[in-house]
Amino acid sequence: MSQLYLAPMEGLADYVLRDVLTRTGGFDGCVSEFVRVTGSVLPNRVYERDTPEILDGGRTPSGTPMVIQLLGSDPEWMAANAARAASLSPHGIDLNFGCPAKVVNRHGGGAMLLADPEQLNRIVSSVRAAVPAGIVVTAKMRLGVSDTSLAIDCATALAEGGAAHLVVHARTRDHGYRPPAHWEWIARIDDAVDVPVIANGEVWAVADWQRCRAVSGCADVMIGRGAVSDPFLALRIRGLMDQAPSAEEWPAVLGLLDDYLRKLQVRVGARHEHGRVKLWLSYLKRTWPEAAELHTAIRYLHDSREILEVIGRA
Repeated sequence: MSQLYLAPMEGLADYVLRDVLTRTGGFDGCVSEFVRVTGSVLPNRVYERDTPEILDGGRTPSGTPMVIQLLGSDPEWMAANAARAASLSPHGIDLNFGCPAKVVNRHGGGAMLLADPEQLNRIVSSVRAAVPAGIVVTAKMRLGVSDTSLAIDCATALAEGGAAHLVVHARTRDHGYRPPAHWEWIARIDDAVDVPVIANGEVWAVADWQRCRAVSGCADVMIGRGAVSDPFLALRIRGLMDQAPSAEEWPAVLGLLDDYLRKLQVRVGARHEHGRVKLWLSYLKRTWPEAAELHTAIRYLHDSREILEVIGRA
């Protein structure tokens, strides 16, 4: 059976949602949202705040291994921070070369680095040299900035720099998250490098996972927004639940929402949890019509207790 990984999703899947989604089962590993590296070595408290799994052996509460993702453009600072992160016993260090966010790209980070394969190689090589041999170093990339002309060069640079495997999101930066995902390009990259390649992008259902594997030629797949829209997608792929979502599953989804909000109250505090629940519901609407009704019912609520009461009555 192929490996399934929960993708890092900046601004969407923080450690609380990682906890809830991996608790449903089916994932072999997960990657944190990126930790931003600039001109200093980040203190341990930053990792304890953003990737608290390190306090529990580098695993989510359900036992799913977690990899810390770093984002930055300076090889020396990336190496120094990777060494610090590696000392905290994650299950690996992942390097982000795929983030399309403008605020990140303005500073030369994320997907903007795909315009410079040599810099990619310098960053990965520096990180690999700084991290103990027992800590795996991996990389996540897109197909390019505005086109795919450097896709193979970038993948080769990352692999030759020491990345143990590559996750390839099958779109360019300029594509953003607009469909389709160009899985055929993942197949080209897989043919060009000597390290395993994991396919990523536009896997919303079991049929998408099947097509992604067939077109990309990759056995292993990383799932992001598809898992947020259907928390049971990994179980469906494993054959442990019906392939198609049903209304009978909605009470279980409500249980996940209730669990998520209660965890947010404890871990995050009473600031933005109502917005996070509404954001998750906006994705769940893609799978269950009942989510749209619940989203409407809590749209103007800001008190978590009131939202929990509405969830309890739904």
